[in-house]
Amino acid sequence: MGKLALRALRAVLGGLFAGSVFVEAVMVPLLAADLDGLDPDYAHLRTPLLLIIVLGVMTAQVVLVCVWRLATMVRRGTVFSTAAFRYVDVVTGAFVAAALLVFSLAVVLAPGEAVAPGIVLLICGAALAVLGVALIVLVLRMLLAQAVARDVEAARMRAELAEVI
Repeated sequence: MGKLALRALRAVLGGLFAGSVFVEAVMVPLLAADLDGLDPDYAHLRTPLLLIIVLGVMTAQVVLVCVWRLATMVRRGTVFSTAAFRYVDVVTGAFVAAALLVFSLAVVLAPGEAVAPGIVLLICGAALAVLGVALIVLVLRMLLAQAVARDVEAARMRAELAEVI
């Protein structure tokens, strides 16, 4: 990965992280104030909605930090090591947590007439899509494991060759 691509990635990650902090600090309190005026029939949705939004933003922040750390490992040339697995595993867990949060949003909105049943079905589809991303990251982790194993094997073979020479 070139230096320009890494700088661009870090700029995007930094912008996304700053935006997520803005959402937590400004937008969520504004949304909470707007939800104070909810119809009494739907007032019970206020707390779960806000909690799901805050936790969802936090899962995104976890992913951003881990990708930043992985980009740092790429820059240093240490990404093909067992240390990278920790960050990839956290990213996978964060996507699974995000999928559960999206599904919980569907569960919160399903009873009653708060939203149409089709919207609940679409939210469940979004939860499935987020879970699919977690599975893609899991497959990429397996590819990383193969690359690390090959790198270790190549280092061992180089050491044996150096002894022979």
